[in-house]
Amino acid sequence: MVEAAGIPEMCRAIKTFQNWQTEILNSFVYGYSNGFLEGINNLTKVMKRNAFGFRGFNRFLAKILLSHQYKEIGIHIG
Repeated sequence: MVEAAGIPEMCRAIKTFQNWQTEILNSFVYGYSNGFLEGINNLTKVMKRNAFGFRGFNRFLAKILLSHQYKEIGIHIG
C-alpha cells in the first residue's frame, strides 16, 4: 500500500528495512548491545577534546584508563 503511493522516501525506507530485516529482528531476539562500548568511546573522545595541550601521550593514556577505572592496566604515574 505504501509502495503503491510511490513516495521515494518511503520506498527507500521500506527497502532499508527489507535489506536489514534479519539484523533488525535479531536485535529484538538477542539482548546484546554495544551501547556500553559506545559510551566508553564517547567519554574518551570528550577527554581527547579537553586534553588539548597534554605534553605526553602516556599521561593522557593514564587519564583515560583512570577515568574508566582500569587502574591495574600497565600505566604508572609518579
